Amino acid sequence: MIRRVVLAVTGASGMPYAVSLARELSRAPGVELHLILSDAAGLVLSLESATSAGDLAAMAHTVHRQNELDAGPASGSWRHAGMVVCPCSMASLAAIATGLGSNLIHRAADVCLKERRPLILVPRETPYNRTHLKNMLAAHEAGAEILAAAPGFYHKPETIDDLVHFVVGRILDRLGIAHDLMHGWKEDMP
Repeated sequence: MIRRVVLAVTGASGMPYAVSLARELSRAPGVELHLILSDAAGLVLSLESATSAGDLAAMAHTVHRQNELDAGPASGSWRHAGMVVCPCSMASLAAIATGLGSNLIHRAADVCLKERRPLILVPRETPYNRTHLKNMLAAHEAGAEILAAAPGFYHKPETIDDLVHFVVGRILDRLGIAHDLMHGWKEDMP
């Protein structure tokens, strides 16, 4: 059985997380990756990664445009296994938390909330101001999961990839997708 997963990439800093997550989802058996790139995501991707927007799109089964409001993820009758917004900009978080979205990322997230499907928001911003925290709480209370891009260190990371893989592994865990990116506490620790 094929499991559709929606990955929305906004213009926030943290593109190595998005690239790694897209790569893992594209390799996962039985997963059909649907990618939504915001207009700003391509610019930030070019600043933070050697991976181009085209390379990222090539990892997906289907790529949806930000303004494609008639795409599958915009409808509650289009079934999928969950959505991840990674990285999640504070502007997108605010739109999702308040239901005032204006693009496919916001609409697809709103559909996840109303249909009670998994919605994982991965903010990378730091520090948070009061508005950010209130929006995170509002999104959480509406049914989203806030998974901050904050890697652990008990696995003794040696590279940036180790840090990225920790966060991506946690996202995959929440989606119920098997991986070998990182181990849980006291599971084959060095």
